[in-house]
Amino acid sequence: MLDHLGTTLLEVAAGEPTLPLAEQGVGGVVIHDPVDAPVLPSRALVLGVGVHEPDDVLALLEQTAAAGGAGLVVRAPAPADPRITAVAERTGTVLLALTRGASWNQLATLVRSLLGEGQVGTAEPESLGGVPAGDLFALANAIGSLLDAPVTIEDRSSRILAFSGRQDEADESRIQTILGRQVPDRFTRGLEAHGVFRQLYGSDRPVWMPPDVLSMPEVTVSRVAIAVRAGDEILGTIWAAVDAPLDAAREQSLVDSAKLVALHLLRMRAGADVERRLASELVATALEGGPGTVDALSRLGLAGRPLVVLAMGLTEADAEPGTLSLARREAERQRSADALAVHLSALHPGSVVAVVGGVCYAVLPVTVDPIGAADERAAAVAAEFLQRTGGRVPGMIGVGVVAPDVSALTRSRDSADRALRVLRSGTSSRRVARASDVHIESLMLQLADLAAAEGHQTSGPVARLAAYDAAHRTQLVETLRAWLDSFGDAIAASGRVHVHPNTFRYRLRRIGEVGGIDLDDADSRFAAMLELRLLRW
Repeated sequence: MLDHLGTTLLEVAAGEPTLPLAEQGVGGVVIHDPVDAPVLPSRALVLGVGVHEPDDVLALLEQTAAAGGAGLVVRAPAPADPRITAVAERTGTVLLALTRGASWNQLATLVRSLLGEGQVGTAEPESLGGVPAGDLFALANAIGSLLDAPVTIEDRSSRILAFSGRQDEADESRIQTILGRQVPDRFTRGLEAHGVFRQLYGSDRPVWMPPDVLSMPEVTVSRVAIAVRAGDEILGTIWAAVDAPLDAAREQSLVDSAKLVALHLLRMRAGADVERRLASELVATALEGGPGTVDALSRLGLAGRPLVVLAMGLTEADAEPGTLSLARREAERQRSADALAVHLSALHPGSVVAVVGGVCYAVLPVTVDPIGAADERAAAVAAEFLQRTGGRVPGMIGVGVVAPDVSALTRSRDSADRALRVLRSGTSSRRVARASDVHIESLMLQLADLAAAEGHQTSGPVARLAAYDAAHRTQLVETLRAWLDSFGDAIAASGRVHVHPNTFRYRLRRIGEVGGIDLDDADSRFAAMLELRLLRW
C-alpha cells in the first residue's frame, strides 16, 4: 500500500512496514469512533480521526495492535514519543501520518480502491504485459519508470484510475488531482478550452503541453498525454508530468503503454461485470431464503452473523420512468450502489451491496445489543450516506428489522422493502425510515392493495363528499380532513384551509348533511379517517 501511495498522502511515523504483521498487508479500513467502537476486520488500518495527543495516540495504537490491526493513521505531524515507537516496534503495528491538506475521506477511498483490486477471484491472476491483469497502479509505476516521470491513468471523465509514485515531483495541480481522485473541474474546463481533449482523441500519438500553453497558474510542469483506445472507443488517457519533450524512444514507450493500458481496462471492465453479476446472484439467493441461503451467505462472508438489510430506491429514475431511458436508469442505480458500497465498507466491514430487481440492497453485519439499537445505527449510516452524497444520489433508503440468524433474513428484506415503499409513496418528506418507524403507513398501503385487488370501491360518507365536491367544486373532503387532523378544533382547522372560522363551521354542517356522517360518534370519525387515508394511498 505504501509503495502505491508513496509520500503523497502517508509517511511512516513509527514502526517498520517490513515487519511480519505489516508485510501481510491491509485487510480493511476502519474509522475510529471512541463512542461506538467499530468491529475491526483482520489486519485493519484504523483511521484515528481527531486523535492527536500523545497519550491518546498511544492508547489507540495499543488497542489496534491488540486487535491484530496492521496500522494506525493520525494527522501529521504525528507525536514523537518513545513510548509510541516502542509499541509500534514491539507489535509490528505501524503508525502512519496523513499529510495536511488531504482529507480522511480521500485516504479511505484511495486505500479501499487498492484493497479492491485483488477481489475478483482467488485463482492465479492473469498477466498482461508482465503486470497482473487489472493492477493499474503497478502498471502506472511501470510506465513512470519508462518515462522517468510521475504518471496518472484516467478515465474519460478525468477520474483517477491509478497513479505512480513520485507525484511530489509534479506541481500543485497534480497534487490536487491525486488527493481528490478527480481532475478538478477548473482544470478540465481549461483543457477543453484549449482543445487538448480534441487533440488527444483525434490522434494516436502523444500530445505535448507546456505550461504556457495551458495558462493555468497551478500548472508549472509540462504534460505529455495520450489517449487509451480499444478500436474506435476512447477508454481513457495517460498523463505524465515531464520537464522536456519526450525523445523518440520514450514517446514510443508511451504509445506501447497505451495499448497495454487498454487491455487492462477492458479486462477490468469485464471482471467488474462478472463480479457484479456474481454478487447480485448471491445477494438475491440470500434474500429470497430457501436452501441456498446458507451457502450464499457463506460465500459472501456473512454466515453466522446478525444482519440488517437496507433497500435503496432512486426517486427520479424510478418514480418517473418516462423521463430517462431504461439504460440510463440502470446505470444510475449501479453508480448509486457503488457509492453506497464504498460508504459502507469503512463503517461496516464485510457488508455487501448489489442491485436486485431494480432495487439496491445492502446487507450489513451488525452487533445485537440489549436495547435493540442495531437498526437505529443502520438508519444513521444510511442517512449519513444520503447527506454526504447530496443530490448526486437522489435516493430513499428503507431499513429492515435485525435478522439474528439466517431464518430471519427474508423478514429483514421484506420489512426494508415495505419501509422503502412508504418513502416512495410521497406521504413523508423523510428519505430514510426504519420498518418500525412507518409500520402503520405500511399497513395502510397493504390495506389499499387488498381493496384494489378485491375490487372494493369506497362508498361511505367520504366517497359521497368526494362526489359532491367534484360536482359542485366545493372542498368538503379537505374540510373534513383538516377538522380530523386538528382533533376537532374548528379554529385551528380553519387556519389549515385558510377560511374564516364561521365559514368552516358552515362547511362542517354541510358535511353532516351531504355525507350523512355523525361527527360526534367515535366510530364514524375513525371510519372517516381510515377512508381518507385510503384515498391518499
